[in-house]
Amino acid sequence: MEAIDRKILTLLAEDSERSLQDLALVVGLPTSTLHQRIKRLETRGLILGYQAKLDLRKVGLSLTSFVSLTPIDPAAPDSIPAQLQSISEIEGCWSVAGEESYIVKVNVSEPADLEALLGKIRAQTNCSTQTTVVLSTAFENRPPAIPESDPIDS
Repeated sequence: MEAIDRKILTLLAEDSERSLQDLALVVGLPTSTLHQRIKRLETRGLILGYQAKLDLRKVGLSLTSFVSLTPIDPAAPDSIPAQLQSISEIEGCWSVAGEESYIVKVNVSEPADLEALLGKIRAQTNCSTQTTVVLSTAFENRPPAIPESDPIDS
């Protein structure tokens, strides 16, 4: 990947709402060339989309937690992600190595909602849960440090 494309990806990861004119100025390209490069990065699957960042507290979701899921029957077929897909309070789901099989990030309004959600997760997945409640967030969603040499070009 060219250094200019790494710079474009980093700038868009920092702020995807930045104007093309501003981005073009920073990377030193004409706006039309920058636009073509961005479209090429999208076509190659390096840019998967753009989304609004919400202030969860202001929309009424003031309690964020990470929930570790461990299947009660490890021999059962692994369909946990499919079973969780319909639960809208779950922001993300990761398959992990370790004692647990999955970790999910959830956002709810209050502790009673978290308790109800945990019951729903347990019932749908036949998993035990261990929950970590987030007290504060120092930072998140930082732009990645894109390596100089990447497997895409090899």
